[in-house]
Amino acid sequence: GDALPLQRFPPSSKQPVLVSYPAACQPQRLPARPLLRPAKVCQAGDAYTREKFKPQPTRDLEKEKRRLQNILATGKDEVEDEVEQVLVQKKEEEIAEPDRFEELMNEIQERREFLAEMEALGQGKKYQGIVLTEISQKLHEMEIIDKKRSEEMRNNMTKAFPVGNKSNLQD
Repeated sequence: GDALPLQRFPPSSKQPVLVSYPAACQPQRLPARPLLRPAKVCQAGDAYTREKFKPQPTRDLEKEKRRLQNILATGKDEVEDEVEQVLVQKKEEEIAEPDRFEELMNEIQERREFLAEMEALGQGKKYQGIVLTEISQKLHEMEIIDKKRSEEMRNNMTKAFPVGNKSNLQD
């Protein structure tokens, strides 16, 4: 149970040789002064000073409660969705018809260009029926939009300039 001897006992003809261990196995020396600082040095620094409280902007707690209730009830955050949906619907109502009419014109033009390219490559007969059918569908949709527009214009004109009997004109 004792530690092994540091010396090897050489054969009787040789001198004893000391075996040295690598530096990693030797015990480490302690530093000359301790690593701990005295309490007065710590207190003199900023280690014991607290940061001042800076209040954050307040939030509407009732709104938060309603939002969380919606999330728990439906599993969705509907308050924000409703606001976004209303804005999107208003934009679509204002922009939808003119944009759709322009989109249809652009799509018809693209299909005509595609058909011209295919004819130049010798594949025109293969795609002609399909492309012409698509163009006719787009034209039909454009006619529907045009009818709606003209109907709305007619209604707006009759509201702005009501056509009535002669007694209305004389007053």
